[in-house]
Amino acid sequence: MIRIGIVDDHTIVRTGLSQFITEHVDLRVAAEGANGKDALEIARSGDVDVLVMDLSMPDQSGVDALAAIRVRCPDLPVLILSGFPETHYATTLLRQGASGYLNKECDPSEIVTAIRTVARGRRYITPQVAELLADGVLGNAEKLPHESLSERELQVFLRLAKGETVGHIAEQMFLSVKTVSTYRSRVLEKLALGSNSDLTYYALKNGLIQ
Repeated sequence: MIRIGIVDDHTIVRTGLSQFITEHVDLRVAAEGANGKDALEIARSGDVDVLVMDLSMPDQSGVDALAAIRVRCPDLPVLILSGFPETHYATTLLRQGASGYLNKECDPSEIVTAIRTVARGRRYITPQVAELLADGVLGNAEKLPHESLSERELQVFLRLAKGETVGHIAEQMFLSVKTVSTYRSRVLEKLALGSNSDLTYYALKNGLIQ
C-alpha cells in the first residue's frame, strides 16, 4: 500500500484527486494540505510514502516547500502536479530534487503511474520533459533568462513578482534582509530588469505566476 499526501490550495482538486486515487487498491490518501507549510508538516510526519504537490499556493509556494522538504526529508518522493506547462518549471524543479513533474491537464491515469514510479525510488519523466532535458544537454534549446537563476534566486524572484516585500520574504525564508536584498540585486541583474514591477511583468508574461 502506497500512502499518499496531497497538497493543493483548491479543495475541489484535492477531493477529485483523492477520490480517483482511492479507486486503486494499492493506493491510499493518508494526508491532505493546502499550502507549502502543510506540505512540510506532512513530509516530516513520516505518514506518507509519496507527496503530490501543487506549485502555486498561498503563504509558502511549492518551490519553497520542495527546497525545505529536500533538506529535512531527502528520501521522500515529491511529485509536482502543476497548472503551469512543463516548459516553465519542470527541468528546474527536477534539478532541485522533485521526483517528477506533471501538468494538471494530463490524463488521470498518468498521475497513478507517476505515483507508483516515484514510490519505487525512480524519477517519472514525461516525453515532453524528456525532450526538454535532452535539448538542455545537447544545447539545442535557447534558455530563458530565469532558467539561469539558482534555487534561492528563483524563490526570491517569485515572491517579489507576487508583490511581497523584502522584509516579509526575509521573515518567511529565515534570511536576513541584507541577504534577500542581495538575491534581489542578482535576480534583477540576471534578468536585465530594473524594478520589482518589471519582475512582476516578466513573471506574468512568461506564465510563472497567475
